[in-house]
Amino acid sequence: MNMQPPSPFSPGSAETQVAFDRRELSAIMSVYGRMVAAGEWRDYGISSLREMAVFSVFRRTAEHPLYRIEKRPKLRNRQGMYSVVAMDGQILKRGQDLKNVLRVLERKLIRAVNLD
Repeated sequence: MNMQPPSPFSPGSAETQVAFDRRELSAIMSVYGRMVAAGEWRDYGISSLREMAVFSVFRRTAEHPLYRIEKRPKLRNRQGMYSVVAMDGQILKRGQDLKNVLRVLERKLIRAVNLD
């Protein structure tokens, strides 16, 4: 009998990680692109963990993230699986619909225009 240790790339290990799908990343990158164009954000990082997926937004690479966009599928039937978390850990918005949750970040793009 030939026995091999389990590979970290085996099909079973992919099931244990949570990740953003293409539709979710498209919505996130849409907001990210507008914030980069406005000069607010400059870098991002993506983490796929066992319990959640995290999209972290940075003003500068060496800093702590300004915001974290989290996907926690276990909270789907409770508070909602998407949330936006501020640098201090405060949850700014939580819900089932990612686009609605991301609206809390778009408020930063709205600025008063002085017509003088």
